[in-house]
Amino acid sequence: MTFLAVGINYNTAPVSIRERLSFPADILESSLKELWRLKEISEAAILSTCNRTEFYCTSTTANQQILIDWVAQSKQINAADFTPYLYCLTDRSVCRHIFRVACGLDSMILGEPQILGQMKIAYQAAYDAGTLGKRLGKLFQHTFTAAKKVRTDTAIGSSPVSVAFAAVQLAQQIFDKLSEQTALLIGAGETIELAARHLSQQGIGRIIIANRTYDKAHTLAAQFNGYAIALSELPTHLAEADIVITSTASQLPILGKGRVESALKKRKHKPMFMVDLAVPRDIEAEVEQLRDVYLYTVDDLQHTIDQNMNSRRLAAEQAEEIIDTQVDYFLA
Repeated sequence: MTFLAVGINYNTAPVSIRERLSFPADILESSLKELWRLKEISEAAILSTCNRTEFYCTSTTANQQILIDWVAQSKQINAADFTPYLYCLTDRSVCRHIFRVACGLDSMILGEPQILGQMKIAYQAAYDAGTLGKRLGKLFQHTFTAAKKVRTDTAIGSSPVSVAFAAVQLAQQIFDKLSEQTALLIGAGETIELAARHLSQQGIGRIIIANRTYDKAHTLAAQFNGYAIALSELPTHLAEADIVITSTASQLPILGKGRVESALKKRKHKPMFMVDLAVPRDIEAEVEQLRDVYLYTVDDLQHTIDQNMNSRRLAAEQAEEIIDTQVDYFLA
């Protein structure tokens, strides 16, 4: 029995191709069963994210054309349109690739942790669909073990490499228990969504999202059991916030010294941690003069991010050695 893998990712294919080969959750089970019914395929799993789509199988043949033809038929696309963007792997190369993906070594942001969760979702989907057998299941289980070892034995995920991650990690250094804090996020774009996700993963007590368009704030807040408000409601809710992270496209400051000072009085001068990730700035620079405010800008975080990316690269070299050892162990 042979391990087969075929895939595309952000490195090999533009989004115009990746979106045509995506397998969203609502069609994943039926697609897995269709793939599994091919006589040459014994087991099957599909990993589909915004940055990659990959098919992992065990097969009675090493001919990857079976998978390519099935993808073309399933997505109603001419195989010639996407074949140039594919990578095709067998046996040892499959094992090494899936280990690297799960560890974040093949991610757009080196060492990012989200991919491991996405890999576990792919595993569960294949298990639920009945397309995951003993051999492929064992590969996935060993993948999770290898990823855990890399996270434990290296610093691959310990250093922030995005401003949102850096902001949340800084908040963790200031507050002993994030579970007892309220975070107010101003904006509803990608950076604020990432900050909300990191805060949620770290067990933040409460999330409030404020945005000029209330519906966008509500949609984002709902993902994290948060509470949405319009920007006009900021004066009412600012005093509730222990942590404020802001990233909007506003050309003028949203929070001025007077408004923050008023909120501090309501808080009886309990300190506020504020991170302004916007350019131009959302928070007036004069706010930094207030005694009970810790205000950071994107420039304050950038040096940390640059240092930590170098740290991750060094950790990645260690991770590659661990993966080689884990592949040998799995195939022994």
